[in-house]
Amino acid sequence: MVRELGFMRATLAATGYPPSSVHTIVEIGSRETLTSSELVELLGLEKSSVSRMVRKLIEAGEIEEIPHEDDARSKKLRLTAQGKKTLRAIDAFATKQVDAAMSHLTGEQRQTVSEGIGNYAAALQAHRCGTELASTPLSIARGYRPGVIGRIVQMHADYYASHSGFGQPFESLIAANMAELMGRLHNPRNEVWVALDGQRIVGSIAIDGEGEGGEAILRCFILDDSARGKGAGKRLLAEALKFCDEHGFCATRLWTFRGLDAARKLYEDFGFKLVQEQEGHQWGARVTEQCFVRSGPAS
Repeated sequence: MVRELGFMRATLAATGYPPSSVHTIVEIGSRETLTSSELVELLGLEKSSVSRMVRKLIEAGEIEEIPHEDDARSKKLRLTAQGKKTLRAIDAFATKQVDAAMSHLTGEQRQTVSEGIGNYAAALQAHRCGTELASTPLSIARGYRPGVIGRIVQMHADYYASHSGFGQPFESLIAANMAELMGRLHNPRNEVWVALDGQRIVGSIAIDGEGEGGEAILRCFILDDSARGKGAGKRLLAEALKFCDEHGFCATRLWTFRGLDAARKLYEDFGFKLVQEQEGHQWGARVTEQCFVRSGPAS
């Protein structure tokens, strides 16, 4: 990124100025005025280096000093008319550069890049300042949304490939099952929920309310690795079971595999009991399937 964005060159953004000067123009322009001390903090540079750079930008006609309204001994820095013109050119250059790169990515990849760069920048700043990085809580949304089928399949395929060695047969079966279930969401006894990190789906759970004997089947419960340890699984399961209780299902049943200890503990914390185990071969690898059942409120 350093190489592609031009930071290895002596000047940046077709300005004739080094990166630190371009950054200074951008920061002053976005805040209208800044003091030299504030620039030192923002840029993370030595005071003497900032002073020399500011003096050169003043001499070049890009910025000017104005009196500080609260401190007669201090001055503020702001862009001149020429500096504002330079800032517009920097913004146009950067927009063109980023747009050209983003044109090679899908919509989902662009979202991932945007969120990833933002998160990484925040983490670097937190490390430099010795502060804790505030985490944004995941949100839970109910109902179908574009891309949910493919995302559920992807999360299942990724997790079970690494955990259980499942491959194409498992992924194809999950894809068919999810497509079939989503086609029945018009029935109010069927529903799906997702955990969202921004607009990215990082978890899912669904209730198939058309099980035998008035039972509900809990399905497609999965979390992306990035969502683990944030309470999303507990929140998704709570939403699904609240739905089951509201609809008066006599029981809620789920099938899983032996060895998923964290998931099993969560199921048991919500009242599920192991009722059956059997060998399974249809997933592309031999596993021990487990069936858990939670009684309904009227049982």
